[in-house]
Amino acid sequence: MLTEVGDKRVLFLMAAEAEYGPCLRALFKPVMTGVGPVEAAVVATATLAELERKGALPELVVSLGSAGSARLEQCQVYQANALAYRDMDAAPLGFEKGVTPFLDLPARVTLPAVIPDLPSASLSTGANIVSGVAYQGIAEDMVDMESFAIWRACQRFDRSLLVLRGISDGAAPLEGLHSWTEYLDIIDGRLAAAVQKLQLHLQSVA
Repeated sequence: MLTEVGDKRVLFLMAAEAEYGPCLRALFKPVMTGVGPVEAAVVATATLAELERKGALPELVVSLGSAGSARLEQCQVYQANALAYRDMDAAPLGFEKGVTPFLDLPARVTLPAVIPDLPSASLSTGANIVSGVAYQGIAEDMVDMESFAIWRACQRFDRSLLVLRGISDGAAPLEGLHSWTEYLDIIDGRLAAAVQKLQLHLQSVA
């Protein structure tokens, strides 16, 4: 379940088999979390707990796959530089939208850029598929369904997280499953190129 990169152990997490194409398959075997924040939180936490029990926690966790965006270049790959949890809304109790009550975290958390020369963008995580005019209500550059939940699991085990997302849709309203899968083959190759850049970077800083 871990991939050795230089002298570092890396845990790769993906949500769905459809995103795991031949280019990525040639580089690593990920743990599949399933779709959505609940499944991602359960699987990421259970995986890290098992690795902790074995004394083999990774130095880096990488969450990668597709994302939607109405403003970023379609099929381009980005590393997330900020995460938000769009499902959380306790505003009627006086909390800022996106802030989990009684948890000492802001509505948006920052992530360091890990891969040199790879563009960065902010990311909103939630359980809903975003399409069309729904993008107008989201401040972040791109949307997914797992990354914030995985980040919380990484926090629990004091692990670093890198999020890589290829933009699969968002330029036009979704018309069905094919609107998501149409460009996953292109994204597979571009995510693989980003992972290779990561491997070179980690080897250079070993």
